[in-house]
Amino acid sequence: MKSKLLREITPLTQSDCFTLFSREKTVFDFPLHYHEEFELNFIQHATGARRIIGDHIEDIEDLELVLVGPNLQHGWFTHKHKGSVIKEITIQFHRDLFDEKFLQRNQMSFIKNMFERSLRGILFSTETTRQIMPRLVHLPQKQGFDSVLELMSILHDLSTSRNMRILSDATFRNLETFSYNSRRVEKVMHYLNNNFDKNISLHEAAKLAAMTDVAFSRFFKARIGKTFVDTLIEIRLGHASRMLIETTHTVNEIAYKCGFNNISNFNRIFKKKKDCTPKAFRMAYTASGTRTFV
Repeated sequence: MKSKLLREITPLTQSDCFTLFSREKTVFDFPLHYHEEFELNFIQHATGARRIIGDHIEDIEDLELVLVGPNLQHGWFTHKHKGSVIKEITIQFHRDLFDEKFLQRNQMSFIKNMFERSLRGILFSTETTRQIMPRLVHLPQKQGFDSVLELMSILHDLSTSRNMRILSDATFRNLETFSYNSRRVEKVMHYLNNNFDKNISLHEAAKLAAMTDVAFSRFFKARIGKTFVDTLIEIRLGHASRMLIETTHTVNEIAYKCGFNNISNFNRIFKKKKDCTPKAFRMAYTASGTRTFV
């Protein structure tokens, strides 16, 4: 089976703690992909479908729960599934939802260890999945701080559960840290997330970091793993995706509200990055399930 690898830019913004997407479907139609956020994926009634996590490929059974770490390629594919209705709940949360210093605390050791393992993908046991399932189903009914506490509680219970399986080979990818480990980068990222709708230049960002343009460009790419321009585009696309899901603004309005001054350029970049047009993205997310932001 050949699948193209897509970098997914999720609609989760820096103002959110997590997003939950619940839907029912009969096929898996999203390509092999990766993104910077953690993803907890619950799937029911998809016997015969195929899961790819890193370099691990396996046909799945009726019930499964998987935690995928940042930038680890993954995807589920219809394969031999016979077409019965599949229940899917996907939770995505920022890699820095739990601060690195917080994770160093004794009480967080199990979660910290689980996050490190998730960089290779974790499949939880059927027993654990059955125990956690009702809480995942009812999570959208909680609001605000209560929902964040419940997610943290779910993650803790998963981290202490038995018989979890590590899926991908350790040599498949380089393990990463969960923070920028740089006050300069954090300052610039904060600025980008709060001013993405404005005309931002590399020179402005370099001034914030008290560096020359050339030095900052090299420094930023070394820390983030991609260029300043690509990072700004991805932040803008993330907010645009959020607005496509949550608002009734036209595609043109959303493009301009998110810092794209040329609608043709916005459509081209969106399709290149997300493998579909903004209009198709909106239709797919509003027709197939419910998305909750917390």
